[in-house]
Amino acid sequence: MTYAFEAELWQWDARQTDTWTFVALPAEIADEILELSAPFARGFGSVRVEVTVGETVWRTSIFPDGKKGTYVLPVKKAVRAAERLAAGDVVRVRLALVEV
Repeated sequence: MTYAFEAELWQWDARQTDTWTFVALPAEIADEILELSAPFARGFGSVRVEVTVGETVWRTSIFPDGKKGTYVLPVKKAVRAAERLAAGDVVRVRLALVEV
């Protein structure tokens, strides 16, 4: 299954010296992924995905976020640098499930 959506990059301060940048999946996409991937979920409920943002393609996992009620996708520094992205930017994401 492949999904495409736009979402805003946001930053989570994990610790004083550690920050992570994510996009939250739209609720309707997250609900469908949860239903499809439940038998294949990994640690912490993570789901393996292949992601495309701009010209950059990489494999990672999405993680359930109870506070947001959806999955969140980490967008690593190398991707943000290659695509000239920063927290607050709206990005177009193509996401494909790897293990369904």
